[in-house]
Amino acid sequence: MRGHLEVRLWLRLLACSSKIESILQRRLRKEFDTSLARFDVLAQLERFPDGLTMSGLSRHLMVSNGAVTGLVDKLMSEGMVERQDDPADRRAVIVSLTRQGRASFQRIARRHEEWVVSILGDLTGTAQSELLQNLTLLKRNLDLQFGEQPHQSVSKQGEHA
Repeated sequence: MRGHLEVRLWLRLLACSSKIESILQRRLRKEFDTSLARFDVLAQLERFPDGLTMSGLSRHLMVSNGAVTGLVDKLMSEGMVERQDDPADRRAVIVSLTRQGRASFQRIARRHEEWVVSILGDLTGTAQSELLQNLTLLKRNLDLQFGEQPHQSVSKQGEHA
């Protein structure tokens, strides 16, 4: 009995995602002595110039508060991020990029983009467009089927963009 096409597709998606992640992780470590997890923290904070609460950051990264705390502690000791008390909630802390952190992230992000382009660059433009369209459709269907709302960014005023 041959396997279901859907199972084979899922396994191929997983293998490709894992391989790309591994390549990026290796390159980040070699060129910048950093990890993909640290890059992801900086990327989220870049998206929110006014910073994020620790719980907001963990929600955007889809990891535990404990994992975020360790990453933020290390980035803070390197001068990449800073913590400030949240004026709206005395129990919360807002994490944001420092000037040094923003400059460092932008430098790393340029290389990261070059790497992603080189990794996916062997696909024709048509193949890239079709893959993006199909993965977008898959993501939308998953969000609808499992009751999750498509990701929406939140502006400074708290309105959904």
